[in-house]
Amino acid sequence: MKYCSPVDDIDCDFLTNAGSAAWHKQLASLVRSAGNRDFPARLELVLRAIAGFDTILISTYKGRRRPLLIHDDYPSENRQQAIDRYLSGAYLLDPFFTAIDAGLNSGVYRLRELAPDRFESSDYYAHYYRSLGLADEIGLFACVGEDVLMVVSLGFQKDAPLKRRSLQVLKNVAPLIETLLMEFWKWQGMLFQQTLEKHAPVEAAFASFGQTLLTAREQEIVRLLLAGHSTKSAARELDISDGTVKVHRKHIYQRLDISSQSQLFQLFLEHVALISRQLRG
Repeated sequence: MKYCSPVDDIDCDFLTNAGSAAWHKQLASLVRSAGNRDFPARLELVLRAIAGFDTILISTYKGRRRPLLIHDDYPSENRQQAIDRYLSGAYLLDPFFTAIDAGLNSGVYRLRELAPDRFESSDYYAHYYRSLGLADEIGLFACVGEDVLMVVSLGFQKDAPLKRRSLQVLKNVAPLIETLLMEFWKWQGMLFQQTLEKHAPVEAAFASFGQTLLTAREQEIVRLLLAGHSTKSAARELDISDGTVKVHRKHIYQRLDISSQSQLFQLFLEHVALISRQLRG
């Protein structure tokens, strides 16, 4: 195999084949359109050709504020479940949002890499995620500005699962996609920035949930349990024993006058709805 440069490790053989020519033609088109409003739609077409996903969401996150949707391909009949419910508060329990909150700002990750150990047993999964019909999800995370991230979320259904080859391709092109998203935000971000700033942080729902009844540590445990952490995983996250988590959970249930995690989840949803109404005035 020949290389153009021993430093850059560029494969000249790849550059001579027809597939390379088609890819670079598409790449040139993406570069030319990176600053345009229609860039997300163009990006979708290229990513669909190389990864074969079923759904796409391109969202912008600023700090702990509610995400701003930039582009998606969900049909109107699925928007209430897939989009509206997510943006109204479900995002607070999303592993992608949690990862961003923990400091993740670039790279390509499968949802299962970021999700807690009991994610598929969580109420978030049962009441929201399962109905999306996705067997896998990939997030391309790109830091596009100060405290601003864009996430390209690609969903794969069970009858067309993610292939290892597609995952590797996405990882290989991720630096390019991040650069193009930065260029898009540089030229178009001003159109979204004001709306993004107005998106009140529904995160306040977590800070105030059970505030007069629960201790700060108990509120932390509520957050972890709702996201899908097991007792052992929550203990590990907080550097305390499993037994301590169990004691706190018992106190949480007593103080909130509930007897199950499903009731805890329902209380939280009601609280998020209340906070959202208050923030909208």
